[in-house]
Amino acid sequence: MSSLLSQHKDQLRLRKSISESSPASSAATTKSLRHERLSRLNSSGSTDGSNNTSTNHAESYFKRRENRLSARKKAEEETANNDYKKMYEKALATNQRLKSRLETSKQELTVIQDQLQRAQKERPGDSSSNMLEAEKKESWSLKKRISDMEEQLKAKAELKMENQRLKDENGALIRVITKLSK
Repeated sequence: MSSLLSQHKDQLRLRKSISESSPASSAATTKSLRHERLSRLNSSGSTDGSNNTSTNHAESYFKRRENRLSARKKAEEETANNDYKKMYEKALATNQRLKSRLETSKQELTVIQDQLQRAQKERPGDSSSNMLEAEKKESWSLKKRISDMEEQLKAKAELKMENQRLKDENGALIRVITKLSK
């Protein structure tokens, strides 16, 4: 009885360690569990024909179960592979679409750069003629201001002379009035 109890504890430890192990070793763990169960059935003590048939039934049950699990895993792997394949195809299509958009954008950029360069090449002649016109206008306005200032200087000189003449006349009149008043 104590040997069965210790065997049971060992089986629990084994199951716990198996459940903590990685899922990649699931086939090996399934086989070890099947072997463990079969050994438990064999160690029950009876070796008669009914025990053999129960062992055969148990063994066939475990084989069927193992086949079902492996079939399920294969189906899951196939769906996962199909999902990855679909995702890959979708990403590939997106990449192709983006590449074509990038190429058209690059072509448009090249066309626009060419247009800009042509416009800049044509513009220097236009800008130099515009600069010449602006310089001519500025020169003309400066000449006009200079001539206006020269006229103002002449007028100022005339006004100074007239002012001096008026001062002289005023001084003469003051002398005449002072002589008359004496």
